[in-house]
Amino acid sequence: MGRHVPRKRFGQHFLHDPRVLARIVEAIGPAPADVMLEIGPGEGALTRALLERVRMLHAVEIDRNLAAHLEDAFPRERLVVHRADALELNLSAFPPELRVVGNLPYNVSTPLLFHLAGQAERVRDMHFMLQLEVVERMVASPSTSAYGRLSVMLQMRFRMQKLFRVSAGAFRPPPKVESAVVRIMPLALGERPRVDEALLARLVAGAFAARRKTLRNALPLSPQDFEALGIDPGLRPENLAPSDYVRIALHLAAHAH
Repeated sequence: MGRHVPRKRFGQHFLHDPRVLARIVEAIGPAPADVMLEIGPGEGALTRALLERVRMLHAVEIDRNLAAHLEDAFPRERLVVHRADALELNLSAFPPELRVVGNLPYNVSTPLLFHLAGQAERVRDMHFMLQLEVVERMVASPSTSAYGRLSVMLQMRFRMQKLFRVSAGAFRPPPKVESAVVRIMPLALGERPRVDEALLARLVAGAFAARRKTLRNALPLSPQDFEALGIDPGLRPENLAPSDYVRIALHLAAHAH
């Protein structure tokens, strides 16, 4: 196969810098027996580096031409290529304690993170290359400009760490934005809140859709609810920690009529 022409509709930017690839593999620290899944392997640069460390690798690739190229380039008993859309990926099809890695397409990174977050119990850890702005939103603290819906919904399930930045020149074609690598570790079962997740998701989405308003106008709470929860209705949605949103969701569920 000749050089693959990156396709805009798949948000393709192929990582080619060997120093960055080595740094990602070092951050992951793969062991030979690890069960690993690579999302969006593209031309296989990270795939090749991972296969130097693990016995077998699963890869999910939506682009049929790239999937065929990967199947030709690597032995089938070492690389299992799944021709599929990662947004429809069911992690229960893989063994538990799955280690997920990838240079995620920037055009679907946020919905993909939400999709994977709903399957956190299948995962040991995840290491992703993402748009720097998305990583900063993921790890943001309350009362900062980057803090929002993505921060809350991921932080209630995961411990996350921004590892390092990657310049646009490490990719072909270079994206118009800077990138960063993030480590995502699911919280232990006892650390995860037991809450109606659909209710929590609606609550957080509604709050941040009105992020410039005060909580009095952004949340479906009465003055008595605010008092019972010990939350100042004059604050804004970005001032509440993920644990506060969990408390509110539990309160609403307990007082639903």
